[in-house]
Amino acid sequence: MGYEVTLISIQEKEALAERYAPRVQYELKSDVYGCCIKLLTDNRSLRDTWSENLYNMSQNIRSHGRLYVFNDPQEEKDQVFYDPQSKTAFLLNVRYYGWIKSLALSVTGDMLEDEHRIYSVHGACIDTRCGGMCILGGSGAGKTTQTYGLLREPRVRVVSDDWFFARVFGEDILAYGSEKNFYIRADLATVWPEFRDLVSRAELDSEGRGVVDLRWVVGKGRILPLTTVRRLVLLKRDPSDLRIDRRTGPEEALEILEQNSFFNPHFLVRNEFKTDLRMRFFRELLARTEAYIVNTTGSPEETQRIIQRLAHLDKQ
Repeated sequence: MGYEVTLISIQEKEALAERYAPRVQYELKSDVYGCCIKLLTDNRSLRDTWSENLYNMSQNIRSHGRLYVFNDPQEEKDQVFYDPQSKTAFLLNVRYYGWIKSLALSVTGDMLEDEHRIYSVHGACIDTRCGGMCILGGSGAGKTTQTYGLLREPRVRVVSDDWFFARVFGEDILAYGSEKNFYIRADLATVWPEFRDLVSRAELDSEGRGVVDLRWVVGKGRILPLTTVRRLVLLKRDPSDLRIDRRTGPEEALEILEQNSFFNPHFLVRNEFKTDLRMRFFRELLARTEAYIVNTTGSPEETQRIIQRLAHLDKQ
């Protein structure tokens, strides 16, 4: 991860807010799974990308969390300061939009897990006729690649390609999407040519990424607001492990998740209380789902066939 989070007091937050207030040119309020998250910035390009990515919220709604995003030559690159009390984050010299939107989702998640027992999952979530499947893994494991590979299949619908919120609902785990449009990589079309037209229509940033309306390719009916999770796939890339895929038990899966910080590098607050909340949620998730480990050392198509089988697409 290219940034570190520094927790600050409410007094330090007030001082920073006063410092950057004169520079605010744009204020946008967005609906992130029922929470009003406000962006304050002077960057017009960021304003436009944010508006394309997230749902609009009425400007009459008071914000629950805030992100101040500015370039400041007096500060070092990729500085993040966060006040947990007011749910206010300051992102200084953070140019990568992927981090900015993830931190907006993390501010939301910080609030939801404390007050509503709704949890952040940094992973993809798709839906088939056999229920939902979430796909988690570390950077480079192929999570995004495999998610879009599945979307070539008309029977697959998507809740999220990167981050979703989840809650325990009786005997089920419900997963909810929160982004209006998705932030994709340009090399997606290299792996899956079916998305070439989608990539060509995107306005790519300096990182070779852009926000796109996936409905252009898969259709409006295949973007879902929620699903019931039935399966969990943990991706890894380990050439030394000859096992390509296997089912795993709840304890092993939970140990993998804990060792990898739940595959979420964007948590703003990491302490014993938060870890306990997250452990309890993932224990509940694993008690209600089938969990599999998939080693992505093969080609994307080879891995894709395995995941399609685990999603029971070969039986539908």
